[in-house]
Amino acid sequence: MAAERDIEKTYPKADFIAKLRRLADALENDTRFEIQIAGERLYVPVRAIYNIEHERTDDEEEIEFQIRWNRD
Repeated sequence: MAAERDIEKTYPKADFIAKLRRLADALENDTRFEIQIAGERLYVPVRAIYNIEHERTDDEEEIEFQIRWNRD
């Protein structure tokens, strides 16, 4: 069983754009997406589920692009 992990990593704008482009390419080509976050390499399978979440508080708004999958 993998250890639980909850990390939020901030990237420079250019790096964030590059990661989004690679994700879009993987989605368009129906291939798995590979990404390294805080030293751990992750492999997102083609069967992953994608959603967008919006949160609002009195002084802040947040949009999260989420990718979920079961580890089989």
